[in-house]
Amino acid sequence: MKFDTIIIGGGLSGLISGIQLSKQGQRCVIISSGQSALHFSSGSFDLLNALPDGKSVNKPLEAIGELIEQAPAHPYAKLGTSKFAQLTEEAETFLQDTGIPTKGKAEQNHYRITPMGTLKPTWLTLEDHLQGENANRIQWKKVGIFNVTGFLDFYTQFIVDELAKIGTTCTTHLINFPALERLRKNPTEMRSVNIARVFDNQDNLNELVRQIKAERGDCEIIALPAIVGLSRKDALAYLQKEIGKPVYLLPTLPPSVPGIQVQQQLRARFQEAGGVFMLGDIVLRAEKEGDRISRVYTNNHGDIPFTGKNVILATGSYFSQGLIADPERVYEPIFNLDVTYSRNREQWYSRDAFEAQPYQTFGVKTDKDFRGVQNGKPIENLYVSGAILEGFNAIKEGCGAGVSILSALYVADRISSKQEML
Repeated sequence: MKFDTIIIGGGLSGLISGIQLSKQGQRCVIISSGQSALHFSSGSFDLLNALPDGKSVNKPLEAIGELIEQAPAHPYAKLGTSKFAQLTEEAETFLQDTGIPTKGKAEQNHYRITPMGTLKPTWLTLEDHLQGENANRIQWKKVGIFNVTGFLDFYTQFIVDELAKIGTTCTTHLINFPALERLRKNPTEMRSVNIARVFDNQDNLNELVRQIKAERGDCEIIALPAIVGLSRKDALAYLQKEIGKPVYLLPTLPPSVPGIQVQQQLRARFQEAGGVFMLGDIVLRAEKEGDRISRVYTNNHGDIPFTGKNVILATGSYFSQGLIADPERVYEPIFNLDVTYSRNREQWYSRDAFEAQPYQTFGVKTDKDFRGVQNGKPIENLYVSGAILEGFNAIKEGCGAGVSILSALYVADRISSKQEML
């Protein structure tokens, strides 16, 4: 099977690069083994919340120079200051154009509410999610929080207590009716995605409206856990129209309905642009001719190879087995690319669980164009993007989504530029 670009990995980075290249007329295929980390997303995209030395970052664009000094192998360092700024602007436009409306700008982090009710800095947040004006304030003083009876992945009292600390009073209310009762008979089914499927039904959405209107009182806004809109994009707009008050969503513990919505929207746009999405297949191995990848083989297609002018590796980190750690080493399993990691296993981690964990910065080595390196030499047509890259700590630095998005856009640009020169 012949394509212009073969993309391995169907998460945030793989989908964005696939959309960009498909819109430019390339024939692309995404080979995805299954669920991506987007299914665990909170509804926000972090760009840079802290430097490697722990210093907080409020203005990401102004902090890049200092980041480059501290972490020269960081993906942002390879982009450089001007390209970093350019790509953040492109990313903001890309998401809007792709049907994923967000609020936020790279010039200044804003604050979003976590599942525990605390305010956390971030770059972009889905526009239907409740946000803070700063670290110690949200716009609203009276919030009505409605939760589904028996839904354990949303901690209402934690949110109430945290918002009370910053001057917002919350009232809490429980929602229940027969369709939810049937779901509750099996406690393991009382998850956000299954509840959202209940509210995809118009009759159930109408019942939700009725119960909220009956108990809304004098609250300024209604806040719901993110349990609506899985398959219908108009669910929140419908609630706001019928209730007569602003309705905002709050993140839950995984699985994440907003994350799945983002995944579905990106995949739909990729396929609309002509891309081929192969779900449930695993790339097993590849063949090289000289310094180029010539063929890629998958589990489902056996001896029938995928061929392409370029390949993008966007398989993620340990979670999705883009990287594998055994007792002796950390390695990349498809192309056997060079990986940055400590040979001393005791240096992989800190015994303090709240400290930065060194293994988080382990990843695939690339050159300045994000081409994968094997035995010290870049492979001409193999590009790497996303969480599998070396040199950054997504958790401590608050940059995971930013690395995935910006590296995807950059790699797509490199491939397009190369094609134009041919």
